[in-house]
Amino acid sequence: MPATHEVTNQVPPLAGHDPIAGDAALAEACVRHADRATLDSLAGLGRLAGSEQAQEWGRLANENPPRLRTHDRYGHRIDEVEFHPAWHELMRTAVEHGLAGVPWRASAAGDAHAHVRRAVGYLGWTQVEMGHGCPTTMTYAVVPALRRTPELAARFEPGLTAAAYQFGLAEPTGKRGLIAGMGMTEKQGGSDVRANTTRAVPQLDGTYRLTGHKWFTSAPMSDLFLVLAVLDEGVSCFLVPRVLPDGTRNVFHVQRLKDKLGDRSNASSEVEFDGTTGWLVGEPGRGVPAIIEMVNMTRLDCVLGSAATVRAALTQAGHHARHRSAFGALLADQPLMQNVLADLAVESEAATALAVRLAAAVDAGETAFLRLAGAAAKFWVCKRTPGVVAEAMEVLGGNGYVEDSGLPRLYRQSPLNSIWEGSGNVIALDVLRALGRSSESLAAVTAELELARGVDARFDDAVKRLSAELGDPDRLPLRARRIAGLLALCLQGSLLLRHAPAPVADAFCASRLGGDWGAVLGTLPASTDVASLVRRSSIEAPG
Repeated sequence: MPATHEVTNQVPPLAGHDPIAGDAALAEACVRHADRATLDSLAGLGRLAGSEQAQEWGRLANENPPRLRTHDRYGHRIDEVEFHPAWHELMRTAVEHGLAGVPWRASAAGDAHAHVRRAVGYLGWTQVEMGHGCPTTMTYAVVPALRRTPELAARFEPGLTAAAYQFGLAEPTGKRGLIAGMGMTEKQGGSDVRANTTRAVPQLDGTYRLTGHKWFTSAPMSDLFLVLAVLDEGVSCFLVPRVLPDGTRNVFHVQRLKDKLGDRSNASSEVEFDGTTGWLVGEPGRGVPAIIEMVNMTRLDCVLGSAATVRAALTQAGHHARHRSAFGALLADQPLMQNVLADLAVESEAATALAVRLAAAVDAGETAFLRLAGAAAKFWVCKRTPGVVAEAMEVLGGNGYVEDSGLPRLYRQSPLNSIWEGSGNVIALDVLRALGRSSESLAAVTAELELARGVDARFDDAVKRLSAELGDPDRLPLRARRIAGLLALCLQGSLLLRHAPAPVADAFCASRLGGDWGAVLGTLPASTDVASLVRRSSIEAPG
């Protein structure tokens, strides 16, 4: 190597850390909403998530995206999707550690913290790679919807709630574990599923034959799918298997895989149904309420996934700043950089606290709270993520813009959860819908806010502003984003004031609620104890 190529002042690889137990905000949230034993049960997953091996799986899965094989060599239609072995390692780890359908079985068996455990594990593990989180989420989310038809739940729930990953198309009840997907949207309607044209025709044997085209079908290699199709009674929900009870393949023509901005490791597809067999889930004409059972659970994971993306970006930024010198000092010791890192840490802790609180609501059966708080959190936390990741990328400078750093992958991934299932406008309007349809939802969220009333004047003022917004019915849709965002901020403020260290809560209230907030991150007021916030966010490996 030439003498001019001496490598100095480069940051060492980040490995050997634990993004679950090593993250103070996440670990404390786990103990707060569950217990220490729950956190300890995730120790192996946390160590694996911070390992070089897991990081390599994430890299390989993204650099080797799935491939569609529509036909075999003889011309038979097979519609199979091939994945790199690293993808299967990621999926196997997620399923075997209970991040898919296991919590529904565990909670039924008396585990009062099954959904919090799963949420904490999901938030930590998906920092390795987010794409495989999609089928993991779908498998988790399908169970409550499927329970609308008990005979279908009895047949398929054992496989969906098993801690076993078995890839490959086979008759579902004969597999050790099942993966689920979803097919809601069509090209002419998008989020407006009432514009769907896929038709379902009842058969004498109690099944239905579906004909139509789905514009986005997630995880087409899955065993089972919830899809929407139209009956005479209206839009209805159906369970569609890839393989039928007699072992033959259902008609499930995968037309192409989507070429996406991010989420490269995951297969998203267009699918053609042509006499495809399905079973009715719920009542005819009540497909939207049925599939909303699944959607509400995917919203939880949108918040968890975005919180994970924010935390992963913060971890990379903090690690870089603690090892990179500029202008005669470590970046982490320079006041302005401390302000940026502290602001990133505040954003991460607020997102984490709210995400785990939502999971605790699932454990506690707080459906009214979850309906409104989940929608508001989905709007705000997911919407904030791209800007946060971009700021973290700037901490690394030019190195952060290079693929090897991992930040470009996080940046491409960051808008996904804000777009998935319903973009910002759709979710903000759904917040209004939840407010208008259920006084119980507003009462539940108000009760959560009241728990922190009187602790901080800036929080109290924000709650008053929210109340004024809700009390003014004129042109509500025009103000839907403002209301959804303020509602989420008030929920985050309530949680941090009650549970976070004082410097974290003070910085949040000053910058997010009190008006002392610049157009960009890194503008915390001079009174902020930035050094303590940066220390709290550290997730370095021991020693």
